[in-house]
Amino acid sequence: MKTSRLLSLDVLRGITIAGMILVNNPGSWGSMYAPLQHAVWHGLTPTDLIFPFFMYIMGISTYISLCKYHFAYSPSTLGKIVRRTCLIFLIGLGLSWLSVSFATWHNLAAADLGGWERLGQSVSNLAHLRILGVMQRLALTYGAASLIALWVRHRYIPCLIIGILLGYFFLLFFGHGFDADSHNILAIVDQKILGPDHMFVEFGLDPEGVLSTLPSVAHVLIGFCCGKVLMDLKDNTQRMLRLFLIGAFLAFTGYLLSYGCPVNKKIWSPTYVLITCGMASTLLAVWIWIIDVKGKQTWCRPFEAFGVNPLFIYVFAGVLATMLQSTYLRIGDTSCSVTDCIYARWLEPLLGSYPASFVYALLFVSVTWLVGYILYRKRIYIKI
Repeated sequence: MKTSRLLSLDVLRGITIAGMILVNNPGSWGSMYAPLQHAVWHGLTPTDLIFPFFMYIMGISTYISLCKYHFAYSPSTLGKIVRRTCLIFLIGLGLSWLSVSFATWHNLAAADLGGWERLGQSVSNLAHLRILGVMQRLALTYGAASLIALWVRHRYIPCLIIGILLGYFFLLFFGHGFDADSHNILAIVDQKILGPDHMFVEFGLDPEGVLSTLPSVAHVLIGFCCGKVLMDLKDNTQRMLRLFLIGAFLAFTGYLLSYGCPVNKKIWSPTYVLITCGMASTLLAVWIWIIDVKGKQTWCRPFEAFGVNPLFIYVFAGVLATMLQSTYLRIGDTSCSVTDCIYARWLEPLLGSYPASFVYALLFVSVTWLVGYILYRKRIYIKI
């Protein structure tokens, strides 16, 4: 079976988006099953695979997208890259601003303020606006990888990836980057450049911080190189075999090196890059075999709705989550957010805390899937 288009790529992208929404929206953060939580510091959980899988896929998509321009620099191509980078970054800032605005509006409820004054203070409160985040990391790594693809000969990109990862390892090694304390070079740089009030602070650093963006660029570039493999090979069986070999090599190398360079998502360690890219490549190879070679496609149709409009659905989920968590309902003598009403008042008494939290997350994913499915059925593709 030969084809130039891979349904498996859309499916894997859809699975990662569904996974990101699932783990980001539990009924209660205190009642999450262990596989749905990130590793506390060193280590790897299933949840730690989701974001890097999406970045790996973004690298593949970047290669496919830039193929249309033959990787030739032009002001038009540069403009498109810069505009998309800025748009994705600003959307990430917008999600952060929306969360801060809703929280400020709620906190000012007891203040003696008029409606317009309260609204003005809420929307203008930038004191705790998070500067970096998931969307911002996607923007920066996409922009950097795309510019590298235009300006660097592709045969040198593997060397560049190795150079970035080696340089970052030495930075971590000599800068106490593997230590969960205030001496960590990543924490020092994040707090100096971003400031504690503009970070999501974990162990003193931001998990999508400044310096850890460097290995993230290498991460996307690995996906970019795998995109070249997919485009150069037209037979899906050959694609599957090549990706499987690449994935096995990357994952084995990462685990072998983890004895001296711990696997850590918070700092996006080099071994974390290698292992997660290796696992993503291997999983994509499996999906190519099942979906594109064997033609077993019925089971994966629901994930296509997520895969064809991934960033839009992710942003929609972020907006919806903020509104549900920040909109309060009065029930009797008490008030609670819509999220708490659904989880604590309806689901938890019926199912128990952990199952209720998981069911709430599944319901949330179902709502976002419904929106994505409507767009998918109407062939509406919203590119961000």
